[in-house]
Amino acid sequence: MVPLSVLDLSPIVEGATAADALRNTLDLARHVEAWGYNRFWLAEHHNMPGIASAATAVVIGHVGAGTSTIRIGAGGIMLPNHAPLQVAEQFGTLASLFPGRVDLGLGRAPGTDHAAAFALRRTLNTNPEAFPQDVMEVMDFFRTPQPGQPVRAVPGGGLSVPIWILGSSTFGAQVAAALGLPFAFASHFAPAMLDDAASIYRERFTPSEHLEQPYLMLGVNVVAADTDDEARFLASSGRQSFASLRAGRPTPLPPPSKEWERDPNEVPGVTSPTRVSFVGSPGTVHGQMAEFIDRTKADELIVVSHIYDHAARLRSYAIAIAE
Repeated sequence: MVPLSVLDLSPIVEGATAADALRNTLDLARHVEAWGYNRFWLAEHHNMPGIASAATAVVIGHVGAGTSTIRIGAGGIMLPNHAPLQVAEQFGTLASLFPGRVDLGLGRAPGTDHAAAFALRRTLNTNPEAFPQDVMEVMDFFRTPQPGQPVRAVPGGGLSVPIWILGSSTFGAQVAAALGLPFAFASHFAPAMLDDAASIYRERFTPSEHLEQPYLMLGVNVVAADTDDEARFLASSGRQSFASLRAGRPTPLPPPSKEWERDPNEVPGVTSPTRVSFVGSPGTVHGQMAEFIDRTKADELIVVSHIYDHAARLRSYAIAIAE
């Protein structure tokens, strides 16, 4: 088994609050740290009633203060919403508070809808094609400041903060390969271009001061329980939530439902899966994960578990990493 990490969206479930979600996020981080997970990442999403991690750097600080060894970071920060200097200062601050533990994953999507993107930026005159230049600007702010440098990231300059490129297409793969950075692919919600992106990343990778060999981490949904039937039932919450999001009506994470034990929009053998998901008992899930790792040659998996009940979510993460 390759290293396993956690991508947590601080899910707000029906009948609960963002405060509840953030308490559960820290509790999950403490458990997975003890179980041997490699990283605990949080993601930037806005205008989502079921996600409490919009102020991503703040939540990372919350998790960092409550843990001691697990790597913490962003999967990711959406660069169109931020000036590179702001990103370097925020993650320079985190790296100063939690030295040697902080990762910075950068993405080029807004992480929200059109209206919220405008509210965040006050303008939509940003160019997604400028993403590579914005990444390099963030990287430059982390370099040791030079005499006469007019703008410095304080904290940030001279600190070692590993930067990852996030993506769900071949664009991110090309950027990560060209800059010699690790690449995290969002196969947990957009697997269509996984094989192409992985091939491009590995074939075009240029060694850099940051990384000598390509390093590919893949996002996967995991819902594990003591039996296959229980896992399918628990997974119905995530299916409902994903369907609502695709319909443009994001909601808090709903309780599981027998009616949603299979996504009605996905017909096995006919429609292409819209997510990489492993659902089942320990034996079922471990077999699915092993087959996926063998096929993709992933260097690491980052696990998302959309489960309504917090205790069941903890149990799923415990099963996923159990030998």
